[in-house]
Amino acid sequence: MTAPAYFDTHCHLQDPAFSDDRAAVLARARAAGVSEIVAIASSPADAEEARALTGEATDPMLWFTAGLHPHEASVWEPATKQAIERLLDAGAVAVGEIGLDYHYDNSPREMQRRAFAEQLALACKWDLPVIVHSRDAEDDTLAALAESDIAPNRVVLHCFSSSKRMLDCGVERGYYVSFSGMITFRSFPAAELVPRVPEERLLAETDAPYLAPIPHRGQRNEPAYVVETVVALAELRGADAGHMADRTRRNGFAFYRLARRD
Repeated sequence: MTAPAYFDTHCHLQDPAFSDDRAAVLARARAAGVSEIVAIASSPADAEEARALTGEATDPMLWFTAGLHPHEASVWEPATKQAIERLLDAGAVAVGEIGLDYHYDNSPREMQRRAFAEQLALACKWDLPVIVHSRDAEDDTLAALAESDIAPNRVVLHCFSSSKRMLDCGVERGYYVSFSGMITFRSFPAAELVPRVPEERLLAETDAPYLAPIPHRGQRNEPAYVVETVVALAELRGADAGHMADRTRRNGFAFYRLARRD
């Protein structure tokens, strides 16, 4: 029987947390069966670092995204937009992560909404998917998505931790929903939320170096730990773990519209 292969659809592999042992992190990911990783950017500079990584390692296969995180939205200006467009032209596979964060309010909300709307327009222009971050901003996030021209199957609600109402709205619209190691936390209502997502719209991610799943909680997260998240998804849905690995991997390729090499 072929061993399962896993797709970490959202990882900040270029984060300084991996500076000292990134090669070892990738080796552990390969050993765990992780065959694909998307390095998610929070700013143009971050995206440049992620892009550089894609030229250094091909196993697991690496891709990168470009976008401005809502925490950084105060620097949104024409030059920022142009920098992101250059990265999209250079092969970024998605716009993100983008969205709204009213929990920390690191940037003025009006600037967050402007940066979000304009980056959604960029995604439409380039026909790319969007990785959506939303925290304590459900209504405005859903409104911005509805007001844009983005196709539903080009949207993922990443590292989902919002309400059942938002989940149901996203599912009804046809968005993808991605879960992280948070689903292994006792405080997370995983049993209520995870089964509500159609299998063909379900993604798995680490969001590393953040949110390591049990039994690694409190440690630095890394791509190899997506295995624990996939196993948890299978248990929560009453599915076989191997099937869930294959399903979430296929969904990852479909969402990003990537060509498989196996």
